[in-house]
Amino acid sequence: MKALWLVSLLYLTALWPAVAAQPALQTGAEQLQQYLPLLTGKRVGLLVNQTSMLGQQHLVDVLLAHEVQVVAIFAPEHGFRGDKDAGAHIQSGTDSKTGLPLWSMYGASKAPSAEQMQQLDIVIFDIQDVGVRYYTYISSMHYMMQAAAQYGVQMLVLDRPNPNGAYVDGPVLDLAFQSFVGMHPIPLLHGMTVAELAQMIKGEGWITDADKLSLQVVPVKHYRRDMAYSLPVKPSPNLPNDQAIALYPSLGFFEATPMSVGRGTGFAFQVLGYDKFGPADFHFTPVSTPGAALTPPLMHKKVKAEDLRQVAAQGLSLQYLLRWQALFAKHNEVFFTAPDFMDKLAGTDQLRRQISQGLSEAEIRQSWQSALAQFKRQRQPYLLYP
Repeated sequence: MKALWLVSLLYLTALWPAVAAQPALQTGAEQLQQYLPLLTGKRVGLLVNQTSMLGQQHLVDVLLAHEVQVVAIFAPEHGFRGDKDAGAHIQSGTDSKTGLPLWSMYGASKAPSAEQMQQLDIVIFDIQDVGVRYYTYISSMHYMMQAAAQYGVQMLVLDRPNPNGAYVDGPVLDLAFQSFVGMHPIPLLHGMTVAELAQMIKGEGWITDADKLSLQVVPVKHYRRDMAYSLPVKPSPNLPNDQAIALYPSLGFFEATPMSVGRGTGFAFQVLGYDKFGPADFHFTPVSTPGAALTPPLMHKKVKAEDLRQVAAQGLSLQYLLRWQALFAKHNEVFFTAPDFMDKLAGTDQLRRQISQGLSEAEIRQSWQSALAQFKRQRQPYLLYP
């Protein structure tokens, strides 16, 4: 036994230099020395939410502790605390903890007002994204960049890893289908961080007066885009874990169908189900829950479902859409009950038509390849990580 213990110790000791050589990842927000000097004497606005953490402290609290003049907090979809339903309007008000004004960017308007921007010298964006085009935090970043360019306010983006950063896939958005769930001509999975994307938005002139925008970014230290990254804070109420985030690119499209993706359960975006037909071995019943209080689809109905909580999810899969569309067709039921919304999610009407026409996944994917290759070339100057 003693000899076995000694061999194990020697083995671990031999491995230690390799393990110790891996430096710890540092988000942009954690690198205070890189950006605190930029804030000296400045009136600061923050576009942040519950993910804007430095360890156990929120960025707002850290900056206030360093006597930074924080003027106001801008709140995106789901609110500053990240507890509001998808699509629920966020009300402006006052943050109960800090007493700071709380200005909504997901209410009557999704852009800051002239009056708000004129009170600021610099705006910081620090929100954890999931790398999927229809996730709306990057749309809020777009509107803030636009306002900063218009009113001569500096913009600082504190970068965070993209948990889907290893993938560039899906249709590239056609600007004829531009909406808040798709602002830019990028693929569904763009493989970029928010700082890289901010640089691309400015560099490609996707906002008015892009050349007038003073944009600075603080990259993540010791990061590669193929690196696995488990989010320390859930980015929104219905993406509760790594599995939901990995499945989100594939399951988000089902929001344009009558089916449930598990909103109103403890496993949102990890199941697919319908009340009238489906697999017989797994069931659930959606109910009104915090973060899914606005009548989740099929609420209080027993749903026959596909359980995806243990599947190996990587990138974008069309098999779920193709399989369920075929099942709906077999039962003479309409699958895309919100076709216009499906087209906004896809950034094109071509995907919906291809699925309805019965094309295979390989045929559909082939139709994306030229645009994806062009996008990869176009994004190259803006990439910060290998």
